[in-house]
Amino acid sequence: MTPTAAVPSRKKQRWSWYLYDFGNSAYAAVVLLAVYSAYFKSEVVGGAQGSFLWGLSVGIAMLVVALLSPILGALADYAGTKKRFLFFYTAMACVFTACLFFVTKGAIIAGMALFILAEIGYRSAQVFYNSLLPEIASEDEIGRVSGKGWAIGSAGGVMCLVIVLALIQLIGGGLTVRLALVFTAVYFAIFSVPIFLWLRERPAVGPLPTGRSLLALPFKRMAETVRAIRRYREFGKFMLAFLVYNDGILMTLSFAAIMGTVLFGMEQKELIVFMILVQITSIPGAFVMGWFTDRFGARTSLLISLAGMFGAVMWLYFNQTVLGFYLIGAVAGFALTGVQSVSRAMVGMLAPPGRSAEFYGFFAVAGRTSSFIGPTVFGIIAARMAIVFQNRGLLDLAAEQAGQRAAILSIAAFLLVGGLLLLFVNERAGRKAVGSN
Repeated sequence: MTPTAAVPSRKKQRWSWYLYDFGNSAYAAVVLLAVYSAYFKSEVVGGAQGSFLWGLSVGIAMLVVALLSPILGALADYAGTKKRFLFFYTAMACVFTACLFFVTKGAIIAGMALFILAEIGYRSAQVFYNSLLPEIASEDEIGRVSGKGWAIGSAGGVMCLVIVLALIQLIGGGLTVRLALVFTAVYFAIFSVPIFLWLRERPAVGPLPTGRSLLALPFKRMAETVRAIRRYREFGKFMLAFLVYNDGILMTLSFAAIMGTVLFGMEQKELIVFMILVQITSIPGAFVMGWFTDRFGARTSLLISLAGMFGAVMWLYFNQTVLGFYLIGAVAGFALTGVQSVSRAMVGMLAPPGRSAEFYGFFAVAGRTSSFIGPTVFGIIAARMAIVFQNRGLLDLAAEQAGQRAAILSIAAFLLVGGLLLLFVNERAGRKAVGSN
């Protein structure tokens, strides 16, 4: 951009940030929630082993992101290159999502490898996308901006799912399912364009050092961040709670479609309708909890949202009907988005002035460091307990269903423990410590 070029308005920059969420939510809705997870489990692999391999795939992707994010995040913060990394990982997610078209029945290794690469791109891009939030919102409006972004993102997921459902309804067949993955990649790519054109990133702290210092820089920055966080105890306590309950959220997202397939015999069209319902209820959830956060505080809003998620999970454990599953999805959609949106906003509230991006980087890294545990645990419990129930005389399907229900209790445990840890966070003291009250 030349020195005389007009700087995009704040409103335009915010909308570019919102539209990115509008696009990347299509990936979450189609690949993670409604289409590919169920397709991989049922068509590519089959049986209880499909749940185990899906959980393993999600876990591997999360672990890779956890290892890479600290290094890349520190370099991006220092050099003002968050948008460059965002572009790279967005392109990676879109390309490998499109490549899922080539995954057919029995192509287990290819199905895992291509998904892992797409998931690494998607999750890594979120690190840099979230770190741009403090550049478009002040501390007193961060809750509303975060909530609005999540709501608009959910609407994007709904739109993509509706189009995919129409394609499957009109044409049908495995080829259409695979073509839906290509469409999702293109959809994601198109709506990511505005953020690269309109959002102005803050300038770099300084020129990157050369030689060995370049390799040492990320680790030095991470050490400085950890020392800084130790001085802000409430942020540290919040992160401990987040590490636990976030695993419960990721387990729910990663296995929702698989649970619908195994427990209630839902087919692809029914799963897409279910996920549309979840996405629709998540829109008011994001708006309501964003408003609630700015009015009554982030911790209170988080506790309410976590209670809603815990209730939905326990209902799922006892539920025996498809109608009940749809109703659970509506409740979970409202509560789940509240948890995710308010958590993102709370980081901005507890981060010291001028260091928001740094603390968001730690938030992302910490979340990815633990997040491979939950989906892996779910997959292991579901597969192993299915074997236990088979040995007790249950037929294959009944044993797999019993294994899934046993694994559901692990989700409830993560949410409950995370909520209890959150009770020890003093939000008022944390905001006072950073001078934001």
